[in-house]
Amino acid sequence: MSDANRVAIAVIGSLNIDYFTKVQTLPNPGETVSSRELKLFRGGKGANQAISACRQGAKVHFFGSVGEDEDGVAYRKALAEEGIDVSRLNRVSTKTGAAFITVDQSGENMIVIAPGANDRLQINDIKAGRQVITACGAVLGQFETPSEALVEAATIANKENIPVVINPSPVKPEFPWHMIRTDYLIVNEGEAIEVLGFAPFSEDATTLRQRLHELRIEHLIVTRGGDDTLLFTRTGESLTIETLPVLPVDTVGAGDAFAGCFTARIAAGDKLEDAIRAANCAGALTTLGAGAQNPIPDREKVDQHLDHLSAKS
Repeated sequence: MSDANRVAIAVIGSLNIDYFTKVQTLPNPGETVSSRELKLFRGGKGANQAISACRQGAKVHFFGSVGEDEDGVAYRKALAEEGIDVSRLNRVSTKTGAAFITVDQSGENMIVIAPGANDRLQINDIKAGRQVITACGAVLGQFETPSEALVEAATIANKENIPVVINPSPVKPEFPWHMIRTDYLIVNEGEAIEVLGFAPFSEDATTLRQRLHELRIEHLIVTRGGDDTLLFTRTGESLTIETLPVLPVDTVGAGDAFAGCFTARIAAGDKLEDAIRAANCAGALTTLGAGAQNPIPDREKVDQHLDHLSAKS
C-alpha cells in the first residue's frame, strides 16, 4: 500500500525496554521467586500501539521521547524500519524508559514501569506537530506519558473533529477528562471501574449514560480477555462483540494490539462493530507469542481470522 493510500494516525505515547521474566507463579508481597528465563524486548504502550496500527496499514506519526543512550538509538531505528514516522520522536539526555515484566505459567503478568525519557514529552512538542495531527484520521494516546501532552493533542483533534482514542493505562485518577472529548475509550474491566467509579454492567443505563456525559466520553469499549468485548455509548446503546478463542501464551501487549488495530480501522472508515471485531482478533493473536511487539499480527492475518469468525457465526 502506497503512502498516498494510507490513512494517517498520530500516536502520543511511550517507549520502553521490556525486561521479561517467566515464573511458575507470580510472587505475593514480600515473596521472592526464581525465574526460568530472562529476555529483553522492545515495548511501551505507545510503541506497541503504533506498531499495531502500522501493521494494519495506517501511516503512523509517533510523538514521544527516547533516551540518547544505546537502547534509545536502536529503538528509534527499529521503529523507522517498521515504517513509523519518528520525526516527532524526541531524543533526550534521560535514559530510555524500562518495564520489568513477570509472567506466570497461565499467561498472567505483573509489570513495573520506570518511565525515564517518557516523562520528558512536553506540550510544546505537541504544538510543534499541530499540522501533522490535523492531517490525521485519528489520535491515539495512553497514560504512560505526561497528561498535559495528551490533553494538548486531544484538544487539537477535537477542534478539527478528528476522532480521539484513549487507552487510559495505567489509570490516572487526576486526569482532566472534562477538558477534552474522548470519542473512544478502551479499557479492561478493572480500568473501567477506576475511570467510572463503578462497573459499567452493574448499573442501569441511565446512570452509565450520565457518567459518560460527565466524563465527555462518547463510546466506552470494555475488553475482557478471552470473553466478548462490551460496547456502551453515551446515547445509551450497548453491544456485545465476539472475540477469537485462543489458548494464550503471553498476554503482554494484547491490549495494545487491540487499541492500535481499532484506531487504524476507525481512521480508515470501518464501521464501529467491524473495527472492534478486528481489534478482538488482533489482541487474541498477539497472545500466541512472547513479548509485546513480535506477535502483533498484520492486516492480512487479522482479516483471515475475521473470515473464520464470520464463517462460524
